[in-house]
Formats: sequence, structure tokens, C-alpha cells
Amino acid sequence: MSEWWEELSLLLKVLYCIAFPSTLILLIQTVLSMFGMHDGGGGHDFSDTSGLDLDIDIDTDISGHGNFDLSHGVHDMGADHNIDGGNPADFTSMRMFTLQTVVTFFTVFSWSSIVLVSSGVLPVLSTVIGFVLGLATMLLVAKIVQLSLRLAENGTADLKNAIGETATVYIPCPPRNQGLGKVNVTINDQLMELTAANSGDEVISTGTQVRIIDLRGDTVVVEKEQ
Repeated sequence: MSEWWEELSLLLKVLYCIAFPSTLILLIQTVLSMFGMHDGGGGHDFSDTSGLDLDIDIDTDISGHGNFDLSHGVHDMGADHNIDGGNPADFTSMRMFTLQTVVTFFTVFSWSSIVLVSSGVLPVLSTVIGFVLGLATMLLVAKIVQLSLRLAENGTADLKNAIGETATVYIPCPPRNQGLGKVNVTINDQLMELTAANSGDEVISTGTQVRIIDLRGDTVVVEKEQ
């Protein structure tokens, strides 16, 4: 092993020092993603404003400068600034520089360059081709991540369409703040089974017709139809 290492050129030594750790990290990322542990969690749902009080009522008294009344009621961010926190693309349209894309770049760049140099291609040309291949793969991974975020966004949008719809209880919904049940509802001609929270103080039994009145993340809030 030591003899093999000593026979390598300086460029190949550097490339191998990049290739081995980046490949190991990429394998770990792949294994974690298979078990659903790669993402950092669902995070905060910016589109869910349930229970959020946006009323602004400020009366500021600055000595020597008079009184300033800043009472303006509700500040509508969506109307004034065209910001929709529920859209992941508003924050990162294309995730170019993430751990996943950077590791992918170094892995493809290093191994491509190693193969080319070992095949007798000029070192400079090998590194240039390896860089281009790594960058292309990096862009591809970033695009895949962007598309996956759009799919997740579309799924949330579909759930918003459930508000106001009538659903049928599948698994009984306990009273408010005492657990969750399940309901079946048709959204855009597709039958879906959703986790449901009861807004009332009585258990809603299986087979009962309910109306969806709110959305909290992936959970719908229901009330028993009168």
C-alpha cells in the first residue's frame, strides 16, 4: 500500500485525498436519506397562521419629539411585500451550495480526474474535464432538490383546497387537544386520508360527516356538521 502511494504523482495524491472522504460522506448521506434522516425536519410552516396574532397596536411617546401613534391594525405581509413564506422557492430558488451538492461535486470531480489521469490524459486537461463534470453533476443535484421542493409545495397547496370540504371520519377524533384521528376526503377528484384534529369538546365517531375548517401543517382541523 505504501509503495503504491509513493508511486503516485502529487496531483493523484491530492485527488485521492479529496475522493476518499467525499465518497464516504456521500455514502453516509445516501444511507441517511434511505432512512428518512437526511432532511432537517419539516421546519416551520410559514403558511399556517392559525392562532397567530398579527395585530399591531403601538403608542410611542418620545420626550421632546411629540407622540407617535403607530396603530395600523393588521399588517398584511402578503399584500404589502409580496412574500409568501409557504413557498420554499421564495427563500432558495436553487440550492446550489449545500452539503449534498458540494460533496457530489468533489466526488465526481476527483474520481473523474483520477480516471482520466490514470488513462494517460494530460493532467491539466484531466482536471478541467473533471471540474466540468463535477459542476454539471452539482447543477443536476441542485435542480433535483428544487423540483422536490416544488412537489412538496404542490402537496401543501392541495391540502389547502380541503378547507371547507366535507369529510368522513375514518378513525375517531378525540376531543380538542386530546389526540388526533383520521378522515377521508376527496380533493381534486382524489380520495385522501388525512390526519385530523377535532375543534370540539366531544369525540367524533367513525362514519360521522365533518367539515374541514382549518389546516395546521399536514393536519386538518374539523368540526362536526350540524
